[in-house]
Amino acid sequence: MRGLALALGAIWASPWTLVGLLAGIAGLPVGASLRFSRRDRALVFLRWPWGPGGAMTLGNVILATGKDLDVTCVTYEHRAGRCSHPSVRLGDHERAHVYQYMLLGPLFVPVYFLCGGISVRNPFERAADHYAMHGHGWWPATKPRR
Repeated sequence: MRGLALALGAIWASPWTLVGLLAGIAGLPVGASLRFSRRDRALVFLRWPWGPGGAMTLGNVILATGKDLDVTCVTYEHRAGRCSHPSVRLGDHERAHVYQYMLLGPLFVPVYFLCGGISVRNPFERAADHYAMHGHGWWPATKPRR
């Protein structure tokens, strides 16, 4: 049953996966590499040459500027000075976004930007950080988590 849900989610997220695939392929001639990550449920383009650093998820594609997803990063709330969190694995944070895409499909990007875009105010980012810290809770909570 879980396999079916994952397959249906991947199909539902496929419009954004296609966008991610096209962006990733554009990076191949300038040094990006491609691999499939079963753990992160995504095609991962490593050493993707554009962006400020870190990673970005589009459907079931992760575009990462580094050499792998096993690097640590700080959470959005920690970076904003709201609290002190331990560092998290970048891939775990991005996997939460993969799950969010699989649930919202083509609606994810408009909803994501309506919720605040790339910022600590965005409940999708805070949920991804929570998931990366605790291994559960990738969907935004209706009330603040502790």
